[in-house]
Amino acid sequence: MKTTFSRSGIIFALIALPQVVLINGCDLILNPMSEIVSDNSAGMNGSFEVVKSGLPVNWLFYTPKTVPEADFEIVTDTTEFEDGKQSLKFIVRECIAAGGWHSPGFCNEFPAKSGEKYRISFWIKNSGSSFVIRVGGIGASEGQYKTIVKSDETIDKWQLYEYKYTIPEKMYAIRFELNILKPGIFWIDDLVIEKT
Repeated sequence: MKTTFSRSGIIFALIALPQVVLINGCDLILNPMSEIVSDNSAGMNGSFEVVKSGLPVNWLFYTPKTVPEADFEIVTDTTEFEDGKQSLKFIVRECIAAGGWHSPGFCNEFPAKSGEKYRISFWIKNSGSSFVIRVGGIGASEGQYKTIVKSDETIDKWQLYEYKYTIPEKMYAIRFELNILKPGIFWIDDLVIEKT
């Protein structure tokens, strides 16, 4: 079977394709999936002590601007904390349980090499929400994630979670992601991701 292209079809493709790319690119600019405020001097900022423009720096946040299906606030709580002078608090009134950039939360990835071993630790409290925390390796064309905590348990006192993770073959980064899947109040503090 021979495939032929008409001159008008080729002209349409040459005109339409750049417009589709431009529209989709503008959509990502106008409707980003997350927000980040960077400050190289703050390091990882796992205790969420350095805040600019209302967000702890150096984390990608799924905010009320980027998650229109939800009603929530991201605040730093100076009355409830485990490390430093404040913790990160999510007050979620409405959300969907899709996770990722569809639900309130935050993430980031850090350079790593295949075979490296990491310890991930953090303190959390929870009142009414359902939450999920995932850790994974990132490669050129895929990621391999593990759910390390998924719970709707009420946690009245700060609780420490620790997890060990080995970077899989052909991966160049480690990724941490937290999502709130059901309305409630959730706190996290003293998040540490360190090579062992």
